[in-house]
Amino acid sequence: MTLSSIAINPHANQPVSFTSLLKSLWHNRQLIFQMSKREVIGRYRGSALGLAWSFFNPVFMLIVYTFVFSEIFKSRWGGMSASGSKTEFAVVLFVGLIVQGLFAEMLNRAPSLILSNVNYVKKVVFPLEILPVIALGSTLFHCMVSITVWLIAFVAFNGYLHWTIVFIPLVLLPMIILITGLAWILASLGVYLRDIGQTIIILTTVLMFLAPIFYPVIAVPEQFRPFIMANPLTFIIEQARDVLVWGVQPNWVGLGVYALVALIIFWAGYTFFQKTRKGFADVL
Repeated sequence: MTLSSIAINPHANQPVSFTSLLKSLWHNRQLIFQMSKREVIGRYRGSALGLAWSFFNPVFMLIVYTFVFSEIFKSRWGGMSASGSKTEFAVVLFVGLIVQGLFAEMLNRAPSLILSNVNYVKKVVFPLEILPVIALGSTLFHCMVSITVWLIAFVAFNGYLHWTIVFIPLVLLPMIILITGLAWILASLGVYLRDIGQTIIILTTVLMFLAPIFYPVIAVPEQFRPFIMANPLTFIIEQARDVLVWGVQPNWVGLGVYALVALIIFWAGYTFFQKTRKGFADVL
């Protein structure tokens, strides 16, 4: 495995243009893939079932959600469906949890990315800007496994799949771009402000309950709905449910606006990381 580098001197100015960002990601694509793969495998190393746990974990959770909400709480989702089936609440809930899990896992890990890889800062010539992308690769793997489990469960419960499931990558892409930009910011701040990690855990938990994961948006009193809609999770969760559960095409205009804002944050996060990385070696 060959490590590419932009500069040997850790205190040197780093390029911040969007072109340099794309070049870095492209030139280090094999390194990103290999390290993401190693991170996924390393999470389950030593366990009897190994990588199979990445599949069994969401299966177990979906079974629990289905039993609890369909048999104990007898919950029904007050959304677009008129079927009111016992399993409907579980599959709708699980879609929200998949999106929230992708968002929260990435941001919760971001503040410690540099701190847990100090050797790359001090001893090895390494493109530090790819660390959040490597973490994203691992997170996306588990997200894809969870979506696979959801698809199998939906077919088992209903006997069909909506053709609109093909749009789920496009629905998730704007949020993936957004959280990568935020991860660069948080990874840098985590070096200088050690409390940022605990703060982000609290924030992602708050955002989980302020997103329509456990309840539909229509259940929220009208005066509070603007706060729910301002949550970056809300729009993506609603669009994911449209294409997966209800069989409706996504709101393309809304996704376009979300993607534009996400790209701005993506570049801003990369720029912030490149500008502040000069001090990593001194602080660490």
